[in-house]
Amino acid sequence: MAGVHTLNETERQVEARLGNKSIDFAAMAATSNLFRAATAVRNHLERTVLAREDLSWTAFVVLWVTWIWEPIETRQIADEGGFSKATLTGVLGTLEGRGLLKRTKSKADGRLVIVQLTTAGRKLMDRLFPEFNREEKYVVETLTTGAKKEVADHLREITRHLES
Repeated sequence: MAGVHTLNETERQVEARLGNKSIDFAAMAATSNLFRAATAVRNHLERTVLAREDLSWTAFVVLWVTWIWEPIETRQIADEGGFSKATLTGVLGTLEGRGLLKRTKSKADGRLVIVQLTTAGRKLMDRLFPEFNREEKYVVETLTTGAKKEVADHLREITRHLES
């Protein structure tokens, strides 16, 4: 439960409060449930696998994006992760202080900062990601394989629509 009220209670109250208005309730339910599910997933992953490594969601995303795309510029990490450069700067400082990544100036353009994982950072991700994926499996274990694919396809469709 994300708040004091259950999902069913919230949906009933919204219907009671807004039932007389000309509103697309299906769109509202899809959007609000998407947000609520994303928050629940993030909270679950932060409380379980990420807490064991003392990582926030944002720190994990920075490590993940760097692990997949390294070497990578800071602005690309911010774009991929969907957070501000200011947020990124703080997280990079923390992760660098923990010895998980390093920042260097670009040889081609000294204004750009390049990020790479350290050996310790790569070892962490090699060990952490299978644990993370076990929790991802847990998150969707009530869905059939077909439903998982459908959900993933629909979410990609929403993402493409909003990014176009």
